[in-house]
Amino acid sequence: MDVDLAHLRALRAAVDEGSLDGAARVLHVTPSAISQRLKALELSAGRVVLVRSKPVRVTEAGRMLLRLARQIELVTAEAVAEVADEAGGPVELALAVNADSLATWLVPALAELRDEMTFDLHRHDEEETAALLRDGTVVAAVTSAAATVAGCRASPLGTMRYRPAATPAFVRTWFPQGPTVEALQRSPVVHFDRSDDLQRGWLRARCGDAAAPPASHVPSSDGFERAVRCGLGWGMLTEWQLTELADDVEVVDPDVVVEVPLFWQRWKLRSASLDRLSDVVLAAGRRALGHPSAT
Repeated sequence: MDVDLAHLRALRAAVDEGSLDGAARVLHVTPSAISQRLKALELSAGRVVLVRSKPVRVTEAGRMLLRLARQIELVTAEAVAEVADEAGGPVELALAVNADSLATWLVPALAELRDEMTFDLHRHDEEETAALLRDGTVVAAVTSAAATVAGCRASPLGTMRYRPAATPAFVRTWFPQGPTVEALQRSPVVHFDRSDDLQRGWLRARCGDAAAPPASHVPSSDGFERAVRCGLGWGMLTEWQLTELADDVEVVDPDVVVEVPLFWQRWKLRSASLDRLSDVVLAAGRRALGHPSAT
C-alpha cells in the first residue's frame, strides 16, 4: 500500500475538525480537494477509512492510518527543527490522564517541561484511553489499564491508594456502629461518574450486588473532594487528599485500602520529545506512587 502524505493530512484534519469543510479551512484547500484525497486514501487502503457523519468518525482501518498521520507529523516537526539546527517553538503533545493523577502529581511533572512542550490533556477512563492511543489522538497515557495497546509499550508507575472517607458529622450520623452492611446500604455515597467503580467495588465486596444506596455523581476531582468534605456522602479519597483534608474528613474504615495500579502507555516511536516526556513522567510518577525503582 502506497501512502500519500497529503492524503494522511486530509484524514487527520477531517477528524480533528469534525468535517470535510473544517479540514478544507485548516489546510487551505477546497472541500472537494479534501474529498478527493480521502477517496484516494480509501482506494489505496482498499477499505473505507472515514464515515462521513456529523461529526465524521474513523473506521477501524482509519484508526491505524490516523495514528500513522499523527506519528509522521510529530517526527517531521522534530526532524525539521534538527535539520534547521534550531529549537523552534514548543512541541504540543496530547495525553490521556486519569482524573486523580491530573489532580495530584502529574501537572507539577509536566511543568518541568514548559520550555520544551505544551500539552493537550484528555481526561478519560481506561476504555476510552485505549481508543485514544489506537487512533493517535494521544501519544501517551496515564491509565489503570494494564493491557498494552497495540503499537504502544507500557511501564508501571506505581499504585494509587484510596480509603473510604467522610466528614466526622456524616460518620456520626450514618455509621454510629461503624460501616456495617446495613449502614452502607442506606448511607449516601458520592461517585465520580457512572463508570467509577471505586465505591461500587467496595460496596459489592461488603454488601453484595444488590447494594444500591442513594448516590450522587460529581465528575471532577476537586468537586468530588468538595462533595465529600461538605457531607454530601462518603467516597474514596486518595491518601494525598486525606492528608490535606485531615481537619475536615476522617477514614470510615481504617482497615480498608483500595489499591489501583497505574501505568504509562506510550507510542512505540523514536521521538526525542516523547522520550523526554516519558523520562520525566515515569520519574515523577514513581516517586509519588511509591514504585520500587524510585527508592
